Amino acid sequence: MSQTAELKFDGKSYELPVIEGTENEKAIDVSKLRGQSGLITIDPGFKNTGSTQSKITFLDGEKGILSYRGYPIEQLAEKSTFIEVAYLLINGELPTASELKAFEASIASNNELPEAAKTILSGFPADAHPMGVLSAMVSSLTAFYPEVLNPNGSEEEVEKTIAQLMGKVPTLSAWAHRNSNRESLSDPSDKEFCANFLEMMFNKDGAYEVDTAVVKALNVLLILHADHEQNCSTATVRVVGSSHASLFSSISAGISALWGPLHGGANQAVIEMLEAIHADGGDTKKWLDKAKDKNDPFRLMGFGHRVYKNFDPRATIIKKSCDEVLTTLGINDPVLDIAKGLEQEALNDPYFKDRNLYPNVDFYSGIIYKALGLKSELFTVMFVLGRLPGWIAQWKEMREDKAPIGRPRQVYTGYTKRDYKDIASR
Repeated sequence: MSQTAELKFDGKSYELPVIEGTENEKAIDVSKLRGQSGLITIDPGFKNTGSTQSKITFLDGEKGILSYRGYPIEQLAEKSTFIEVAYLLINGELPTASELKAFEASIASNNELPEAAKTILSGFPADAHPMGVLSAMVSSLTAFYPEVLNPNGSEEEVEKTIAQLMGKVPTLSAWAHRNSNRESLSDPSDKEFCANFLEMMFNKDGAYEVDTAVVKALNVLLILHADHEQNCSTATVRVVGSSHASLFSSISAGISALWGPLHGGANQAVIEMLEAIHADGGDTKKWLDKAKDKNDPFRLMGFGHRVYKNFDPRATIIKKSCDEVLTTLGINDPVLDIAKGLEQEALNDPYFKDRNLYPNVDFYSGIIYKALGLKSELFTVMFVLGRLPGWIAQWKEMREDKAPIGRPRQVYTGYTKRDYKDIASR
């Protein structure tokens, strides 16, 4: 028997359906409330509002659970590759060997950019933020591939557009990095997705050797970032896509949303914090004490999470990869030493333990990216690369479900009616 919730207002009673998900989540359906009662709900930031029903990602912040299409994130990170997970998110099932080979080939065949796009990219100033470059370039690709603008494309057209995006975003990301260093652009190769990306980023005169441990760590990092339910950037992709904007345009909007420091810039903030501690002399205990002082504006970046109330399940996984990368590369960096010291002290401090303020995925991913030699401005670009298949999957699901155009309501709090005054009498 289906459940209902009862709302009483102004002497009248309204029954509202209760929807239950496959993981026993319950939600009150208020979609017809305004038509029945004239009322709307208000929820600033949509913190307690479900905008859709989705089959892609399940997240339980209280229990520290994250799964893609039913598969626990721990299993996917250990056993899968990023491209396998991308296929899973976009298509609903893990690929067979032949399906994976075809998917990889379709992406690889689309990793080249038009010469005119290369010219545009080279025209950006060296100090242009790579997220701005990436968002602009992804949107500009609609000029070179106008067929992606078709809002009612066939399944084959959608698959082709997805392959184009999955192929070109890594190339654009690597070139944005190289352009910031005013290095010549490096063409893609036929290597595995992550190995090819690393080579495009760092190869100079054929001297760069791709390390298998680094490739594995990058695969894990991208898997952990591949989707995270209805966060700010994902919701942006879905809302923009609900207007029947193209996939390229919707993803460009998602990149801009992710750029914000309250969203995708967290791992960059971790490194900037560590560099500030280093510049101050490297006394981690001093800064931990500042973090515990309610009257001190300093906040410890990379610890705790607004969704995960106990621990971030991704952090446990990425910590292992982080340790492996640092050992493999043998980097001697005082900032990374501060990170390891800060981690150990915080993990053993009752203040942080009692509040479940454990290092999250942003803490460890920032350390890995710094170890690889990336500028902090590139960290969010790496986030884009990981989140790309999740955004695509969400856009695709939204279109297949024939979701209505996004159109939130508001409660008006401005002036009531007033008469216009001529300028002379103001």
